Amino acid sequence: MGDLSRLNRRNAGRLLNAVGPVFGLALVILLFSLSPAVRAHFFTGINCKIILLQTVIVAIGALGMTLIIISGGIDLSVGSVVALASVVGATSLVNGYSPAMAIALTIMVGVIIGLINGMIIASFRMMPFIVTLGMMGVARGTAKWLAGNQTVNAPKSSINNLMDMLDPLHFFPLPLGVWMTIALAVIMAVVVQQTIFGRYLFAIGSNEATARLCGIRVGPMKVAIYALAGLFFGLSGLMQMSRLAVGDPTVAIGLELDIIAAVVIGGASLNGGTGSISGSIIGALIMAVLRSGSSQMNWPNFVQEIIIGIVIILAVGLDKFRQRKAAF
Repeated sequence: MGDLSRLNRRNAGRLLNAVGPVFGLALVILLFSLSPAVRAHFFTGINCKIILLQTVIVAIGALGMTLIIISGGIDLSVGSVVALASVVGATSLVNGYSPAMAIALTIMVGVIIGLINGMIIASFRMMPFIVTLGMMGVARGTAKWLAGNQTVNAPKSSINNLMDMLDPLHFFPLPLGVWMTIALAVIMAVVVQQTIFGRYLFAIGSNEATARLCGIRVGPMKVAIYALAGLFFGLSGLMQMSRLAVGDPTVAIGLELDIIAAVVIGGASLNGGTGSISGSIIGALIMAVLRSGSSQMNWPNFVQEIIIGIVIILAVGLDKFRQRKAAF
C-alpha cells in the first residue's frame, strides 16, 4: 500500500513538472490580458513575433543550462560568455573575416570557455558555483580588454539576417533565429530523452557516487556537458550580436539569472537529476512574456527587475516544494 502511495505521488510530481510550465505561461498571459489597453495589442501577430524574437537568446542559453542543471551543476558565467562571444564575432568581421569564419569563432569562444570550466570542475572536483563565478569575471574582463572598453561596430553582413524581423507588420515570416531555436530544441529533446548521453546526464545528477559505481566516466562526461553547453552560450552570443549589430562587452549582465530562472520554472531541480528541454523553452517564453507585458503596462525598468527577481525566488521556492513532496 505504501509503495502504491509513493508511486502515485511520484506520478503526480511528474505530471506537475510537465503541466506546471504550461500553466505558468497561461497564467502570465492571463494576468497581462486583464487590462483592455494591453489586451488590444498583446495578442497581435506582430507582438507575438517580437516576444518570440526576444525569447531566442534566453532559450538557446537555456538549452545549455538545462544540461548543466540536470547533471547537478550550475554556470554563472553565461552572461559574460555571451558578451565575449559577441565581441569576438564583431571584431572578426571588423578584421575582414568572412561571416562563416566569424560565426565559427563566436561559437568556439563558448565551447572553449565551457571546456575550461568542465575540466577545472572535473579535474579538481571544485564546486561549479565557484569555478563559473570566477569565469564570469575572467570572460567579462577579457571582453572589455578585447573591445578596448567600447562597443565594436560590426559591418553589415549575413549574420544580421539571423535576428532580422523581416516583415515587421506581420507574424510570418518568422526570423531565422526563431526557427533555429525550435530546431535545436527538438534535437536536444531527443538527445536528452533518447540517447545514452541523456541517461548518463540524469544518472550523474541523481547520484554522482552511484553513477561512478555503475561505470559512468563522470569526469569526461562533465567536461562534455560544459563544453556542449558552452556551444549554446556561444550561439546565444551570436544571436546577441546579430540583434544589436555590435559587439558590446557590457551587454547581457544578469542574463544568467534569466536563463537559470527559465530552466527552474520549466521543471528542473537545482539539486540535479530532473529537467526537460521543453520545460526550459516554455520557461524562457514566460520570461519574455513578462518583459513584454511589463513594457506594455508602461512599468519602469526597476519594476520589471523587481518582478523578475520575485519570479526567480518563486521558481527556486517551487523547486524546494517539489523536492519536499518527492521526499515523502
